[in-house]
Amino acid sequence: MAENETHSSDTEESTEEEIEPKFKYQRIAHDLKDILNKDVVTACAIHSKFLIFGTFLGRVYLLDHQGNTVNSHLSHSQQEFTHKVAVNQVDIDAKGEYVATCSDDGKVNVIGLFSNENNQTISCGHAIRAAVLDPDPKVSEGKRFIVGDDKLTLYEKNFLKKLKPNILSFAEGHVISVCWNGPFVAWASCLGVRVYDLNEKCSLGLMKWEEPPNARLENFRCNFRWANSNTLLIGWVDTIRICVIRKRNAVEATLKALPGFIVDPISTFQTAFYISGIAPLTSNQLVVLGYPKEKDSNRKALRPVLSVLEYKLNSSEELCTDSLSLRGYQEYSVNDYILGCLNEENRYFIIAPKDIVVATLFDTEDRVQWLIDHRKFEEAMEILSLHGGNILPVARLYINHLLSQKQYDTAGKLCLRVLGKNKALWEEEVFKFVKHNQLRSVSAYLPTSDECKLDPHVYEMVLYEFLKYNVKGFLTLIKEWPSNLYDSSAVINAIHDNFRKQYGNELLEALAILYSYKKEYESALRMYLKLENKDVFDLIRRYDLYGVIHKMIMPLIQVDQERAFQILLDKNKIPPEIVVKQLESNEEYLYMYLDALDKVDSRGTFHWKLVNLYAKYNRSKLLPFLRRSKHYPIQEALDICKSQLLYPEMVYLLGQMGNIVEALNIIIHKIGDMKMAIEFCKEHDDSDLWNLLIDESVDNPDIVTKLLDGIIGYVNPEFLINKIKMGQIIPKLRESLYKLLMDYRLQVNIQQDINKIQLLDYYDTHAQIVRQQHRGMSINYDSICPKCRRNILCKGTIPRSAIIAFQCGHIYHHDCVPGRFIQERCDVCTVNIENCD
Repeated sequence: MAENETHSSDTEESTEEEIEPKFKYQRIAHDLKDILNKDVVTACAIHSKFLIFGTFLGRVYLLDHQGNTVNSHLSHSQQEFTHKVAVNQVDIDAKGEYVATCSDDGKVNVIGLFSNENNQTISCGHAIRAAVLDPDPKVSEGKRFIVGDDKLTLYEKNFLKKLKPNILSFAEGHVISVCWNGPFVAWASCLGVRVYDLNEKCSLGLMKWEEPPNARLENFRCNFRWANSNTLLIGWVDTIRICVIRKRNAVEATLKALPGFIVDPISTFQTAFYISGIAPLTSNQLVVLGYPKEKDSNRKALRPVLSVLEYKLNSSEELCTDSLSLRGYQEYSVNDYILGCLNEENRYFIIAPKDIVVATLFDTEDRVQWLIDHRKFEEAMEILSLHGGNILPVARLYINHLLSQKQYDTAGKLCLRVLGKNKALWEEEVFKFVKHNQLRSVSAYLPTSDECKLDPHVYEMVLYEFLKYNVKGFLTLIKEWPSNLYDSSAVINAIHDNFRKQYGNELLEALAILYSYKKEYESALRMYLKLENKDVFDLIRRYDLYGVIHKMIMPLIQVDQERAFQILLDKNKIPPEIVVKQLESNEEYLYMYLDALDKVDSRGTFHWKLVNLYAKYNRSKLLPFLRRSKHYPIQEALDICKSQLLYPEMVYLLGQMGNIVEALNIIIHKIGDMKMAIEFCKEHDDSDLWNLLIDESVDNPDIVTKLLDGIIGYVNPEFLINKIKMGQIIPKLRESLYKLLMDYRLQVNIQQDINKIQLLDYYDTHAQIVRQQHRGMSINYDSICPKCRRNILCKGTIPRSAIIAFQCGHIYHHDCVPGRFIQERCDVCTVNIENCD
């Protein structure tokens, strides 16, 4: 019935995008079909309740919008209101009570559809092209009407209820079309269009129309439509003009000779087709019924078009155009088509001589269906969302379409967007992906929360597919998905059944994770250790697996020495004895462990092992260790040092054992460090040791000077000097002796200064004690005599006897002091001293 002209091809391969149509079409049938089989439509009027049309045979029919005959006064008196020739125009009032018809037979009928009280029939004696009823719904009785022939005449009843004609204007030639709205009547003649003001009883001016090439203007019907109370739409030949009836402004109103209103054309533009009808759609959009100017190859007419135009200032834009398939269209001319409309309902009636089709604006359901049919699912869902519709059915169709187009990832995202937490829908849609072996595409969007958890079999199917086609993706899912989504045992069995060496690392890691989910931690640890994966340490800490790793200590250190020792050094978790036993086969690891353990454990349990390990792997730490530790057997340590000729360590150990002479011999003969020998002698400060050192040194002139420099304060230098042989040449002896004498003098001076300081300090201390002895002593009223146990002082009385206070702090009455005539002393302190003795 309608084809969108912007769609160049009906095939799927068309690259031109189809534009969404504005209208859907429905052909009117039922009784209308029978009527049009015998007659043709020549005029039509549309009402919200019914439609009425006149035919070529002069008949007038009243039908509902479905094409069924409506019972009315017209149907009972059909012969009375029949014209002899074709009906030129049919008009109906706003209430749907009266109909006006006219014809070339010169008759004008005003017919009451449901009453014949105000029926009117006039005969003009010549052809009548136009007749219209007063559109004012307030007027029912004495309905006015206008007739157009060679003049424009208003018929109305006078006070005697007789029909009185009133000529409004004479026409150039004859009246072609008339359209009445309120006080304004628009009409066309062969010169152009006029608007008559019934209130002011004058014409508002003439709008001349351009003569079409190779044709006469009066051969084209002028199509009027009032869009509202003051906007007139005119479509004539191939020109559209939008006019606004407005009051004149203050300047224009000063010219009293002009009417109070003016017709202002706000937009004029041409179309690519001849105009058969015009109607408003929105404030700036029109619906135009067009008749193509071109002919087909047989010089026959092409299909008429219904076009939606958006008008601007003297221009327009075509929004969409539908080509209409109407019965017999090849034989019709531009004036054979009529466009009727119901503005409130946005319904448009395309009337052809043998066909009537209703165009209705697409509603939400229609738009959605069209978009679905043209695979524009996103737009369809957007429209449903805006209007509060259910997008789920469309979304599921969209998912099917995406899967058929192999857009699997997009389909997965759509599932996430529209399925929400509906478990049943998820499971139903997921099985569509199974058919395409594309569960991998939807895996990232599957619900995994407790609020919406699918059947475990679903997740297992996804994992099996990944295991088969994408092992890395399989491992990622194992890491990301909660373990309660699927049966871990089933997945473990699947891994074993499909194990491939080229993906061994990924599969072993997956097994480790799955075993940990099953709480088979020892198996999980073994998998990680095979991989040398550092996640093993997180597993140990997370699940407190310290008791499981006793036999895995060596592999753990091989994975990451630092992190392994962090675990092994926690003696509250793993006893050092177990670790040492495991590491005995690898001395290097044992050394590193015991070295680290020594820093955190002061008990020294394994210091006896550390002596040998330090000697073998880090000798620089051995001597400091020997000095600070007391937890190793000295003899065994000495044997180790002797076996490896570690002389400094041997010197220290021999010194600790009391073999200082042997130690000194090692320093002198093995190490050959005189400075060290001197320091060793200073440390032990033994006269025999010094004698040995001196005896060993006097024969070596180079050593004598060093010895002279180092023995001051420990040995009398005279003893060394006497050992020097006469005539022996000793390098720098003079400097050494001079230094020795200076050092000796310095020591004497220091000693004298010390004596002076001590003497001064003695005198200062003695003077301070004397001053303290002469200080007064405070006695309060609470003081008790240790002898008589009475208060020393009484408030308000003069003491009876003198008071004696000792430096020890005890205070007595003079009479109570023991031995006061022989030797005054504190009895309390004397008793305490005797008890101590």
